[in-house]
Amino acid sequence: MATPTLVPQSPPRSPRRGAGGDYARLLRRVSAAGLMDRRPVYYAVRLGLAGAAFVAGWVAFFLVGDSWWTLLIAAFMAVTFAQVALLMHDVAHRQVFRLRRPAAIVGRIAGNAGIGLGYGWWQDKHTRHHANPNHEELDPDVAPDILVWSQRQARDSRGLARLVGRMQAFLFFPLLLLEGLNLHVAGLRALRNRAIEHRVLEGALLVGHFAAYLAALFAVLPADKAIAFFVVHQALFGVYMGCIFAPNHKGMPTLTGDDRPDYLRRQVLTSRNVRGGVLTDFALGGLNYQIEHHLFPSMPTPNLRHAQVIVRDYCAEIGVPYHETGLITSYREALRHLHQVGAPIREAEQSGSAASR
Repeated sequence: MATPTLVPQSPPRSPRRGAGGDYARLLRRVSAAGLMDRRPVYYAVRLGLAGAAFVAGWVAFFLVGDSWWTLLIAAFMAVTFAQVALLMHDVAHRQVFRLRRPAAIVGRIAGNAGIGLGYGWWQDKHTRHHANPNHEELDPDVAPDILVWSQRQARDSRGLARLVGRMQAFLFFPLLLLEGLNLHVAGLRALRNRAIEHRVLEGALLVGHFAAYLAALFAVLPADKAIAFFVVHQALFGVYMGCIFAPNHKGMPTLTGDDRPDYLRRQVLTSRNVRGGVLTDFALGGLNYQIEHHLFPSMPTPNLRHAQVIVRDYCAEIGVPYHETGLITSYREALRHLHQVGAPIREAEQSGSAASR
């Protein structure tokens, strides 16, 4: 199916009649193909490789010691941290373990203790995102903060969001340099939320991670190199994480109010797939098959590319647009969208400037 050049601001409303049947039929086809089955060998290998890379990075850090070469290790560790975060994502979706308890244990070890990313906070946020992707009132990923995601949000913006919003397409990637720190801080701030389970344990693991991390940096490196390592590591971690998640929904249709299509259309119309080969699959952790992931969150990552054939054909069969682009085009669409939604801010400033003359 041809990919449209421009993505509409809001998806068309779809009839609810028979909507549940659409998804049920698709689920039966996918299940009959065995694509919902667990992949224990795949995840055993992937967990082993990620763990080995994590340990190897820290061993290399201690062996190299007081040298500016440690900045290369910082870059390597940024990639490793992101790959661990992607594994935490799969664990939280029960792709790895069927039961909740082992998933939570591994998620907290990998997330809180391993990379300083709050498992409970992220799971709560991500669950709400999956239930209502790109819904301005219900999806925390498109809640207005520093960036705005729709022209309605832009018109209502104040303070920093309004200042950044007018140029947010140009500032998006520079702002990702701070995303690593934002993820760490968000996990700590969420500990005030009583809805987070085992807050004391999560807090202890997070604090333990940051204490050990900073102690290692300043014990091995002098202050200037330790600070440089921290900046490079956290900045590249943030950029990588942002580059993984930005293609998934940014620039796709947004929903408001009671505008909630049925489950299948809600997931497909608001998601974007990214074409690519093995390298793209690895770099994006399989989330380049975002449509299939949203339709079947517990499907193991290596099965998503096989499910894509079934889902794409089924969407064509029932007349549901299926959006897929290359990686560079996905970023271009996201940035174009960010620039378009900032238009009300720029127009208001131009009107104010003209009125003051």
